[in-house]
Amino acid sequence: MVDITPMVPQGVQVIHGYGDGKFRIGEVSHTGPVLVRPEATVPWDVALDVSISELDLSSLAPILMSEERYDILLIGTGTRQVFLPPVRRAEIRDKGPVAEVMDTGAACRTFNLLLAEGRRVAAALLPVE
Repeated sequence: MVDITPMVPQGVQVIHGYGDGKFRIGEVSHTGPVLVRPEATVPWDVALDVSISELDLSSLAPILMSEERYDILLIGTGTRQVFLPPVRRAEIRDKGPVAEVMDTGAACRTFNLLLAEGRRVAAALLPVE
């Protein structure tokens, strides 16, 4: 059997799975929306049916106001990609990271890949049922 687990620095967590409204991150199960940083995962205080176009930046404070600075913030929008308005993207960029919006599956895979590359990445993920 070939091991396909990405090589990541010690002390960071990878996303091992998603679906059924849950995530398995660093071997811990999380239900509902989450904010994922390499060192920690916390619940994301948004409604399951949040409109990404009306995203409240205060809900991203654990990432945007963190002492750790991130180059990229992946936003997983559920089963399908929903675009972020340019003004909201600019507001996030003013706080530091570039926002990349994609469906949640792509965001999970991209998070792991960027971690393996040693990039400073965080993710805001809506669950997939």
